[in-house]
Amino acid sequence: MLGTLISSGLLLAGLLFFIAGSVGMLRFPDSYSRLHAVTKADSLGLGSVVAGLMFYCNWWQNLLMLLIWLLVLCSGTVSCQLLARFCKTKQEQA
Repeated sequence: MLGTLISSGLLLAGLLFFIAGSVGMLRFPDSYSRLHAVTKADSLGLGSVVAGLMFYCNWWQNLLMLLIWLLVLCSGTVSCQLLARFCKTKQEQA
């Protein structure tokens, strides 16, 4: 019972982070703010979803989810950095 409540809370927190990132991407004025909102909120949202799903999976499935989350964290930061540099060079050229 307690595990179900904790899992539901983590899944709900992940959903709220995903919604906040989507709203931030639509509402923030410049590309740097949008990139920050999407990268941070999606990383936290996926981490919360993975933590919430860990209550229902085997140890090898938990390990696989953690590895996928780490891959998404690394690729998200690298892609955000590359997009920010691309935006900066486009602004300097204009």
